[in-house]
Amino acid sequence: MSDGRPDCLSFDAFYRRWHRDLVRLAHSLTGSSADADDIAGAALSAAWENWERVRTAAHPFAYVRRIVVNMAADQVHRTARERQRKNLLGPMVAWFHHGPDVAAVVDLRAALLLLPAGQRACVVLRHLAGLTPEDTARALGISPGTVKSQTSKGLAQLRALLTEPADGGRGQLFRG
Repeated sequence: MSDGRPDCLSFDAFYRRWHRDLVRLAHSLTGSSADADDIAGAALSAAWENWERVRTAAHPFAYVRRIVVNMAADQVHRTARERQRKNLLGPMVAWFHHGPDVAAVVDLRAALLLLPAGQRACVVLRHLAGLTPEDTARALGISPGTVKSQTSKGLAQLRALLTEPADGGRGQLFRG
C-alpha cells in the first residue's frame, strides 16, 4: 500500500465498472449529454481525491452516485436560474451573450442608466451578475422583498424603454 498502486488499481477497476452507469444517471437527471459527461467526470475526480474514504465505505458506488445526484441537482438549478433570467430579460440578455451587437449593448447601457439607482442595482445584480434575491439583498442592505419589487419595476421600465411601440416608432429611449 505504501507505493499507492493498490489504490490506483482499485480506483481503475471502480472507474471501469461504474463510469457508464454514472454518466447514464447524470444524463437522466439533467437531460444533457454534455452535462452528464462533465458531472460524471467531476464526481469521479472527487472520488479519486477521497479514494481511501470512498473505497472503504460500505457501498462505494452509492457514495459516488450521491455525488452525481448532488452535482446534477446543482446543474439543473443553475440551468433553471439561467433560463429564468433569460425569460425575464428576454432579448436583452442575448445582447450580452451572443455576439457583438454593439448598438444593442449601447442601448441597454443607456436604458440602465435611466433607471433609478436602486432599480438599476437590483436588475444588474440579479440578472446580469446572477445573484439570488437574498444575495442581492445582502449586498445592497435591503430586504429580499424590496429586491424583488425593485427588480420587477426596473425590468418593466427597461422593457418600456427598449421595445418598439406598436406604431412602428422606437422605444421611449429614442424619443426626443
